[in-house]
Amino acid sequence: MDDAAPETPRAAEDEPAPDPAAPAPLNVPRTPTGDAGVDAALGRLGDADHLATDGHLEVYEDVHRGLRDALTALDARPGPPAPPRPYEHRS
Repeated sequence: MDDAAPETPRAAEDEPAPDPAAPAPLNVPRTPTGDAGVDAALGRLGDADHLATDGHLEVYEDVHRGLRDALTALDARPGPPAPPRPYEHRS
């Protein structure tokens, strides 16, 4: 009979504890909108998955700027022509 102790797995305390400040993907799904500019801005949110939390602000501000620019561009597009004004007869 072998009196040697069975090999035990490495204790959990020997492994480094996970760093809560380390970057971790949020895995938030992003559904395409069909607008290339908006989709690119929303896609940039994925960059925050690889940054520590102190780097998120720059990404969020960049995305906000891109979405604001997309909305501003909608306001700048020419709309349909205004309907003609009725003729006013002046005497």
